[in-house]
Amino acid sequence: MAVQTSSAAQAAAPTTRERILSEALSLFAQSGYGGASMRELARRVGIRESSLYNHFPGKAAILEAIVAEHGPASSASRLEEPRYRQLARQPAAFCRQFALDLVEQWSDPREHQFQKVITAERNRVPGIRAKFADHFYAREQSLMTDYFRGFALAGLISTPDPRETARLFAAGLIYIRLEHYVMGAAPSPRPKVIEAIDRYLAFFLSLIAAGHNADNKKRKPKGEMRGKAAPD
Repeated sequence: MAVQTSSAAQAAAPTTRERILSEALSLFAQSGYGGASMRELARRVGIRESSLYNHFPGKAAILEAIVAEHGPASSASRLEEPRYRQLARQPAAFCRQFALDLVEQWSDPREHQFQKVITAERNRVPGIRAKFADHFYAREQSLMTDYFRGFALAGLISTPDPRETARLFAAGLIYIRLEHYVMGAAPSPRPKVIEAIDRYLAFFLSLIAAGHNADNKKRKPKGEMRGKAAPD
């Protein structure tokens, strides 16, 4: 039993690469990318400075790896997981799962560190802005659009443009994040955030409900007679 427990603990222990990225994220957030040294990073990880280069060719590569594994990149990776693929015909369940996973991500201290780093550094380090944009605007948005396109083709939602529907969904969630995690003096309590999420999801899903656009077309818009001659 002791051997099995030890093996399980070893399997769960972070790899050297993971430790490097974790400590680098903390160091970059604390000292800034320019102020962080490879020597200090090696000290925090507990390895020789030369050993860092067995995993990364330099500091810029470490920052690129952080961008590729945190923030929008982690959201994109989740969308490719089987648990999300199983929701490809369940728009309401998909939207709620995505929103709840974002709440967990927003509550993670590493996410706060990442946002601090990427805000400060993406315009200073060559290639980082493009790397960030690739993961945020290209990969994540492409996957989200694919899901909403699938919902529309299956007749599960009504939308003239799956891409814009995906962007609208994301925009509402971003606003909730700003309101409850960024703009205030302290993050909102989780129940309050979940309440805001549920209220937004109910509204958003009502907008894209199957048959919604068709019902609107049947309704006569106000002022329909405007510009027309009144009947005799």
